[in-house]
Amino acid sequence: MENNDKKVIKVLINNSIEAKKKMLEDVQIDYIYNVANKVVEVYKNNKKTIICGNGGSASDALHFSAEMVVCFEKSRAALASITLNENVSSLTAIGNDFGYDYSFSRQLEAFAQEGDIFIVISTSGNSKNVINALKVAKNLGVFTIGMTSSDGGKMNDMCDLCYCAPSKVTSRTQECHILLIHIIAKLVEEKVFS
Repeated sequence: MENNDKKVIKVLINNSIEAKKKMLEDVQIDYIYNVANKVVEVYKNNKKTIICGNGGSASDALHFSAEMVVCFEKSRAALASITLNENVSSLTAIGNDFGYDYSFSRQLEAFAQEGDIFIVISTSGNSKNVINALKVAKNLGVFTIGMTSSDGGKMNDMCDLCYCAPSKVTSRTQECHILLIHIIAKLVEEKVFS
């Protein structure tokens, strides 16, 4: 291995560690606690999470939903969770008939019920399809949680709770989001199935 490659690898690992160290700040811990407890509350009330994201955030949304439906670390009953970016037929039909900007809002109209939580993951916080879905969620009275980067974008002011990862770098933000998802999954399993 070339020395320059080793340096690059070490820099990337250190950058990730630094972002996660910032998650230990009290304001970050408070947000993580509030987000996790809201998800716990929805499951204690036998409701569901509805999640969406684009690109890498779409994968994070799928990951979140899988942790709820299947399990995290504990063998337990399945929890209801829907990911709006998983149905290719719906996504392409909506894109064709209405436009991609409505890819999540149209589905949210079909699936959201009072008491559910809508979780949006967007590193920019400005994706039009996410913003449109947040508007629909507000009209339906669905509680919203955002996961974004440090500045939050437009969705920062639109979500009931918005977790802004302590980084402006997309990859570091996504790494913080995955840790947040695992923290939520752990707390859900401990508090819902205690």
